[in-house]
Amino acid sequence: MIRTAIIGCGFSATTFHIPFITVDPSYQMTHLVSGKGSALQEDYPGVEVVADWQQLDCREIDLVIITTPNHLHYEQCQHFLQQGCHVVCEKPFVLSSNEAIALKQLAEQAGRVLCVFQNRRWDGDFLTLQSLLHSHRVGEPKRLVSRFDRFRPQVRQRWREQAVPGAGILWDLGPHLIDQALVLFGLPDSIEASARIQREGAVVVDNFDIWMHYPDVEVALGSSSFQAGPNSRFLLQGTEGSYIKNGLDVQEDALKKGVDIRDDRWGQEPEDNWGILYQENTSHLITTKPGNYGVFWHQLAQAIENDGESPVSLDDSIRVIQVLELALKSSESGQRLPVKFD
Repeated sequence: MIRTAIIGCGFSATTFHIPFITVDPSYQMTHLVSGKGSALQEDYPGVEVVADWQQLDCREIDLVIITTPNHLHYEQCQHFLQQGCHVVCEKPFVLSSNEAIALKQLAEQAGRVLCVFQNRRWDGDFLTLQSLLHSHRVGEPKRLVSRFDRFRPQVRQRWREQAVPGAGILWDLGPHLIDQALVLFGLPDSIEASARIQREGAVVVDNFDIWMHYPDVEVALGSSSFQAGPNSRFLLQGTEGSYIKNGLDVQEDALKKGVDIRDDRWGQEPEDNWGILYQENTSHLITTKPGNYGVFWHQLAQAIENDGESPVSLDDSIRVIQVLELALKSSESGQRLPVKFD
């Protein structure tokens, strides 16, 4: 079994990580790093809880999952790779492409798996969108709109909304949207972006739009803090039709409610939420494929134990950071910028 330590025990750890590694037979959760102490000890008997990540004895750990604030990721990834551990790092990974490249080199030198947690690759709606593209149901794709909108008009007291490096919605939701676009279409020719602070009292970016320009496809990504009602998730337009999908993948809500991920119905979306494929004279409900974040953890175990392929490559994760950096430069300059990465 893969002896696993989790660094940080907030929303991400308790929602997206612990529920999966505690039921997957490949993993054993052995350590938690959190200031919550005795309360966590009661929730997870048999797991050692420490207050400081530097107190961990890495001789007792195979895998470290890092779910701390973004500006701590580089130092922590570096430390645990140097100590001989495999590492899963929450998105966005790190805050510069130079740091990302340095960590890739370190992981290769150490012979350890370093993987960024891009769970949204296994959203049911995204899997459905991929299938529609692969089967050419809309013909040649020409335009994709992909959004994660919320209704959060009030600033919350949490680190993601404070004036610290890596805070704000662009560093939070941008990596998911960019990663999905790169999986579908690869790197664009050029990028335009607008990152804005719009809420009263906000000190970090809380709304953004990114336009990725390809030779034959336009991709528009974005997130707003002022979207009440259903989220317009995907709009895919092509030469033979269009696909419209509203709402968000059901897994996060199910995880927050404590639904058992081993249920045979896990990740299945109700018919009322399915998207619609419109063609010239017809329209069809498109069954949303079941999502399953557990695939990430299964593939990760194969990578660690059997030298299998990592569920998310480091090259992919570096590209996400490079696109984020370029988007920020575009927003600051007000210019459309060419994509020219080494």
